[in-house]
Amino acid sequence: MRWFQKLSKRLESVTGVENFLHFLDRTESLVAKLLSLAMVLVLIFTVFDLGVYLVIALFTLSPEVRSEKSFILEVFGLFLNVLIALELMENITAYLRKHVVQVELVFITALIAGARKIIILDFEKVSGGQLLGLSVAILSLSISYWLMRQANVKNH
Repeated sequence: MRWFQKLSKRLESVTGVENFLHFLDRTESLVAKLLSLAMVLVLIFTVFDLGVYLVIALFTLSPEVRSEKSFILEVFGLFLNVLIALELMENITAYLRKHVVQVELVFITALIAGARKIIILDFEKVSGGQLLGLSVAILSLSISYWLMRQANVKNH
């Protein structure tokens, strides 16, 4: 423990607290920018993947197959992937603007991801316990989001 205190004092004397905090802030900003660039790539790939899937499906699958429940759910899942990617991009962008994680956006993103899971869920392949767990998770997220919104309305 003593060596840590000595190291801390040495670092403080060399760099100063303000310089170190500035370094951390710049590093944090750089990481957020790198994440946003990576998210742009993921978003472009996801939209491209959706487009390719739809084009192939429209030209190769019969109308009967395209109207099947499994096909429609897969398309909905791909669309919701794009929406989730957009929400994640919004979270990163909001962080870059205000340097604060906006918890409300995180809840919205989690709710969209949960809704996606429910929409594409194959009820024949999941157990009752898994369904109950997913239900509890979404209910908890919904209540948390509602409580956050109520707190924000009262503060503003």
